[in-house]
Amino acid sequence: MATTDHDASAPENVPVPGDGLDPAVMPGHWLLARLGKRVLRPGGVALTHWMLDHLAVDRDDRVVELAAGLGATARLALQRAPLSYTAVDRDAATVARLGLLTGPGSTEVAAVRADASDTGLPAGSATVVYGEAMLTMQPSPAKRRVVREARRLLDGRVGRYAVHELCLLPDGIDPRLADRITADLADALHVAVRPLTPVGWNELLADEGFTVIVGRTAPMALLEPRRLVADEGLGHALGIVGRALRDPAARRRVTQMRRVFRRHQAHLGAISLVAVPTE
Repeated sequence: MATTDHDASAPENVPVPGDGLDPAVMPGHWLLARLGKRVLRPGGVALTHWMLDHLAVDRDDRVVELAAGLGATARLALQRAPLSYTAVDRDAATVARLGLLTGPGSTEVAAVRADASDTGLPAGSATVVYGEAMLTMQPSPAKRRVVREARRLLDGRVGRYAVHELCLLPDGIDPRLADRITADLADALHVAVRPLTPVGWNELLADEGFTVIVGRTAPMALLEPRRLVADEGLGHALGIVGRALRDPAARRRVTQMRRVFRRHQAHLGAISLVAVPTE
């Protein structure tokens, strides 16, 4: 069973985003983080492993992770001992947590507080850039700015870029159904959600200067028991469930999120794409 081993390596005494907010109104991903969930990716840790495998991160790579969140993928990337790893996030508490991560051997680790669309990092300074579960929450112009920034950061000779996002299925989904799904998700998650179809995600990357070399889809089963155990490990998964049961407001929110995910499960999936700069 693949896990992220986050219990052993998570920084202590540093708040998670959303600490102190009412669970009835906070964004869904912050609520899940407060309950102890660390893998907040639509395709789970298995699709993240697939993404890192196909990015072929190794000891010569300079890695940049956009909207790095709670660091679950950061730790997986650091296990591959890249030359350097830089986490970018705009939340101060998140950057504080990420700044406490360490890499093996001589890996240089840094955390930068910045927007994913304007990192302030030097052009051409990365060989690998990736982002997960963040473009989905951006409107179309912002999606394009983030992908454009990834293109700017990459070394054009050896650069690779990957995304791991929520997607709508199938490619020919009725626009009215797509609108209803996104409205239901926004109502449950308390954050705007704008997933694309697989073709839409591919076209976004192509329009901004990338050639997709490989892609994969997976079920969106974030709150299903089997996925929860696979992502978090049995003991940690039980802890998340226990904390939710003891908090009525959190329990209602999680139940609502799970109900919406199940209602639209035939039309929701996860997608990861790996691309290289188009010559």
